[in-house]
Amino acid sequence: MRTAVLAAIGDELLSGVRREGNCAALAWRLHDAGWRVESVEVVPDDPEQVIGLLRRWVGRTELLVLSGGLGPTHDDRTRDALSAYLGSPLRREDALYDRIVARYDGELRAALERVRSSQSLVPEAARGVYNPEGSALGIVFERSGTQVWSLPGVPSEFAAMVEGALGGLLLPAHRWASVVLAGVPELRAVERVPEVIGDPGLHVSVLPSFASVELIVRGEPERVRAAERLIRDRFPDDALPEGCATLQEAVLHEARGRGITLSCAESCTGGLVQGALTAVPGSSEAFLGGVVTYGDEAKRTVLGVVPGILERHGAVSGECARAMAEGVLRLFGTDLAVSVTGIAGPEGGSAEKPVGTVWFAVASMKEGTVRSSAFLRNLRGDREGVRERAVACALSALWRSAGDERQFMDLQERV
Repeated sequence: MRTAVLAAIGDELLSGVRREGNCAALAWRLHDAGWRVESVEVVPDDPEQVIGLLRRWVGRTELLVLSGGLGPTHDDRTRDALSAYLGSPLRREDALYDRIVARYDGELRAALERVRSSQSLVPEAARGVYNPEGSALGIVFERSGTQVWSLPGVPSEFAAMVEGALGGLLLPAHRWASVVLAGVPELRAVERVPEVIGDPGLHVSVLPSFASVELIVRGEPERVRAAERLIRDRFPDDALPEGCATLQEAVLHEARGRGITLSCAESCTGGLVQGALTAVPGSSEAFLGGVVTYGDEAKRTVLGVVPGILERHGAVSGECARAMAEGVLRLFGTDLAVSVTGIAGPEGGSAEKPVGTVWFAVASMKEGTVRSSAFLRNLRGDREGVRERAVACALSALWRSAGDERQFMDLQERV
């Protein structure tokens, strides 16, 4: 298997001012193309440390890709480090830089000419790489069997140059498959498919989150296909449909496939469930609309929640959640609706209903009859965490209800 090492250069990455994304994105592409990424590193804008990185890996890996440090300012020092490492003075590569300058007019062209003395420089022992998005040339050379590519760190420039310059190295050599299991704990997912996990011919990544666990399988095409079939057979009720990476995609896929329309009523999530659904292209085919009824008065006037429910049980209750789901179902005339009402915190909780108490309900219209089912979750985390988990629970309930009549009445156990 071919090997690669990736390194991001920049003080801002080590301080947390900026997050590193270039190497992460490239690592995925390399894995998909059959490479083994041996290391991903972050180093400061210090020529000595960049030189140390080169000395560690040149001759030990086939590909070394550096991101960052090629701009025109005082802290962009990667080209100086490459020059020192190679023992090769910097020279201007004007013909290549002219192609960049020619893309611009007026003040922008004048600005690029002012930084030509730095942006066009590459070591004599290397060659420049055209930048289709920005002004800094990339740099490439080979030494001791290692190809070294140094590219600008601006994400759009890095991505464009990877595609243009490294594209030939990223052609898929191995097939991969992803299966997302909703509501399945990580340990259970692994224990149920020991044949896949233990297959030496497969590389399996297990990526857990609150609402789901994703199994990514890489290997030879036949083995991958067999592994994907086995996982789906073992989890017939929990595997999201093929091509769906998220719960909201699965909800809409199921609804469109069955000709079901959807609506949503939210309180503590403040529209986040609707936002997740409408972020999926084509969601309007199934999702007709929703409301945010944050206060009790809105629940009464918009959704028709009767005052007695609020007085006897409170807004955070199964009774209120069911009334909200039934109200929004009637309001939009949909086949299926979900509601969320709870206490996201940090204040508002009590001994009886602590922060993180969230009620959900799903309502359906069938042959003129409205049915509803509610369930409770006690969610952990700060305000953002509770709301994020509540969205996942609501979407999971909606997906299961849209796809399986049996699961509609069994949400307390399934979501």
